Amino acid sequence: MTAMDVYLLILGDHLPNPCTGEEVSQADRLRAMVEQAVVAEEAGFAGVAIGEHHFTRYIVSAPELLLAAVAARTSTLRLSTGVTLLAHRDPVLVAEALATLDVLSDGRAELIVARGVDQQTDAAFGVQPGELRARFEEHLRLLLKLLEEPSVSWDGRFRGQLSEVTTTPRPVQTPRPTVWIGSGSAVSADLGAELEMPLMLPSTLRDPSMYSDVVQRYRERFPGGRVGVPSHVFVAHEDARERWRPHLAEYARFADPWRGDGDIDVDAIMDGAAVCGTPEEVAQRLNTLAEQLSIDTHLVMVDIGGMPHESVIETIRLFGAEVLPKLV
Repeated sequence: MTAMDVYLLILGDHLPNPCTGEEVSQADRLRAMVEQAVVAEEAGFAGVAIGEHHFTRYIVSAPELLLAAVAARTSTLRLSTGVTLLAHRDPVLVAEALATLDVLSDGRAELIVARGVDQQTDAAFGVQPGELRARFEEHLRLLLKLLEEPSVSWDGRFRGQLSEVTTTPRPVQTPRPTVWIGSGSAVSADLGAELEMPLMLPSTLRDPSMYSDVVQRYRERFPGGRVGVPSHVFVAHEDARERWRPHLAEYARFADPWRGDGDIDVDAIMDGAAVCGTPEEVAQRLNTLAEQLSIDTHLVMVDIGGMPHESVIETIRLFGAEVLPKLV
């Protein structure tokens, strides 16, 4: 068993294979994500985190439904969103969905909650400019209260009044399932420390070391807190960079549109934000990153940029067999 928990992170981009031009159906793409999570448990991963997006080529808009499908086919895997856009959701419904997943999975459910920064999503869900942070904080405080207390009264600015309500079902885990705060900002990290929540850093294609000051600030305010980081990862015994290069470039153009239409410096990404190489090289990079940021949980994102499902499964299995045992 490794000292560091490793989760499989699935955001679910629905992009064509840049090598062949082939694009699978949305149905096949969603089913493949469930299958990847099942294989991750077999490979020794501690959990899976499935992201939430709207109106984009990330096609998972209801991660709790995919996690319920995963729950039915697994027995040990922790089941987390990655992330839940809490400012755009009714915290009562989020509490009910999380508790339902917790009951169905015998106490394996988790959440990673974050504000989200997409203006189209904000507008579609009625979030007014300038109120995103305040809405997120109010929803978060209410969510934790609903998960922990059987009778809740509430009168807030953004969520309608509640009078002695009890959300059902009640979670299996006590005092509540784990709820991570997803953030790279000092303000949200301070909120997480105040509420004694674990901190999950953002999953952007940027070198995680840029968040070292935020992590240090969080640890000073909450010495017992856990810190997690996501990384885009590909592992192979031979030609790892060449095999991954077209898929990483395809994904980078999609995920970071501000890079423009010019050439993507894939090697710079692989040397910084992403991790690619042999099992030994990948393990060394992940261990170094964990030491630099005092990381105890790592979210590994394998499936990006139209990678064939068979290649994703092969990578997950290889990671489990030859990288996980080397993580310390």
